[in-house]
Amino acid sequence: METLPIIISDETLRDGEQQAGIFFSYSTKQKLAHLIAQTGIDRLAIMPRVHEQEEELVKSLVSEGLDSLIAAATMTGKQYIDQAKMYGVKRIILFYGLSDRLLFLRDPQIRLLNEFKGKTIDDDIPKKVIDRIRQNAIDLIVENLHYATTVAGLTVDFAAEDASRADFDFLVQCIRSFSPYLDHFMLCDTVGVLTPEKSYIWINYLLQRTTGVAFGVHYHNDMGLALENTLQSVIAGATLVSGTFCGIGERAGNVANEQVLNGLRVRFGIEVKGINYDAIAAVTDYIEQLGIRPAAPYSQTAQRHESGIHVNSLFSDPQSYAALPYNTIEVLFGKWSGVSNFQYLFEKQLQNPQPRKQYEKMRSVIKSLAVEQERYFTAKEVLELWKNGVFK
Repeated sequence: METLPIIISDETLRDGEQQAGIFFSYSTKQKLAHLIAQTGIDRLAIMPRVHEQEEELVKSLVSEGLDSLIAAATMTGKQYIDQAKMYGVKRIILFYGLSDRLLFLRDPQIRLLNEFKGKTIDDDIPKKVIDRIRQNAIDLIVENLHYATTVAGLTVDFAAEDASRADFDFLVQCIRSFSPYLDHFMLCDTVGVLTPEKSYIWINYLLQRTTGVAFGVHYHNDMGLALENTLQSVIAGATLVSGTFCGIGERAGNVANEQVLNGLRVRFGIEVKGINYDAIAAVTDYIEQLGIRPAAPYSQTAQRHESGIHVNSLFSDPQSYAALPYNTIEVLFGKWSGVSNFQYLFEKQLQNPQPRKQYEKMRSVIKSLAVEQERYFTAKEVLELWKNGVFK
């Protein structure tokens, strides 16, 4: 059997827990981290900034000898890079959206212009504006990559959020601009729109158009194709796979690590170097014992959102994190929530706007309650708490 040095970057404790409705207790995450480490995977992604409990988890795992595995998922910004460094990690996964859809929503200059308020990339946006937001993104990301590698001394993987919907030539430009600073350029199919045929061709073309960069893939399962898309990408030349055990994750979940590993082994006769295949069942059995499964592709359940980063974009553009526009978006509230979750509830759904300070208070209270009670909250429960004066 052929052995290949494919890197497995596990997202169970980050993207996995971002599945709406999932809450891992601190002890559960500790146990999962050590079980996952025993499988021989190369990286274990955690997002420490989301809550103090995540910070403590990272510090604890680093002190327990997992420092070579931990990768801190980090927003683009020098302050976030500095915070990641303080936790004792050696590697970060810096992420930023590269599709025109997300770039238009998040460009700080565009957001200040009245002429673009309420608009999305589907409106008649001038080409010069699109060119400007693309260049702004490249400048910002290169500045942060340079800072992370040369000043902070960190090893960096870059996660190109929504890369599958990015302009191809712009994506190539980004890869060429970022590659001097990177270990891997991670291509994300954030809303699961790729197909197996496109996945193979996409990776193949990108390899032909660029040199000196290793590609990773991070695929979601909205259309039930994440596994085959990932396998075809590896066959095409991707050398890193980012997924979760049991395929848990946002909406319909991520590619399942155990399926990728066994799929390569059974279908293509490829074993991944360093993987302890006998240790995989302990991880998947434990997750199944917790009663956790990903939502089914195409289902209404897969349109539930808890992550504040995602809800913030959904507030302005329903297609930003929803591949199935005919389904209704449902927002939940918990450890991963931001101000936008409450803004979405009160302004989009109830047409009853509240002051921003009220949203910030709600966010703080719900995060604390979620960690204390080890659960998430529905919109109905949040409204009950509001009526009962809990957020005062």
